[in-house]
Amino acid sequence: MTTPDDIEHMILRVGLGERDAFEALYSATSAKLFGICLRVLKDRTTAEDVLQDIYLRLWRGGAATYTAGKASPITWLATIARNRSIDKLRQIRPTRPLEDAPEVADPALGPADLAEAASERTRIFACLDELDPDKSAAVQGAYLNGDTYADLAARFDVPLNTMRTWLRRSLMRLKDCLSQ
Repeated sequence: MTTPDDIEHMILRVGLGERDAFEALYSATSAKLFGICLRVLKDRTTAEDVLQDIYLRLWRGGAATYTAGKASPITWLATIARNRSIDKLRQIRPTRPLEDAPEVADPALGPADLAEAASERTRIFACLDELDPDKSAAVQGAYLNGDTYADLAARFDVPLNTMRTWLRRSLMRLKDCLSQ
């Protein structure tokens, strides 16, 4: 079984251009990274393309940016996979506000189900309107548009941990609002 220390050693050797280390790293981590890509992208072909891009970037110098001891090596690789997948998702699916999204009726849903879904959507947006406008926009960006916490922190000019706190507290307020 491959240990985190083994993976860290492989990454460091890939950073030095060792082909056998690259093959070993791919064998040890590609299934996990592919799973992350597939979960984000929900399309096998696109996930395979992103996975290939990840390993190409690692081979072409990305592995040299890894700092041993700063983060676990698999966490570092998983973060790269998640971020590259989100970037790809943004490329193929331009974001637009949910209010502008057309409502598509599921043919399996009846009139009562459609009315309930519309009512639920109205309740969610009413609760979002109760939040501070910046916090509401941050929640929509993170959970509806797929924006990263870092992107949101930069957009709203707040530290990353402050953005995490905003989102956590906003979700708790939304939960309270929706349970009433």
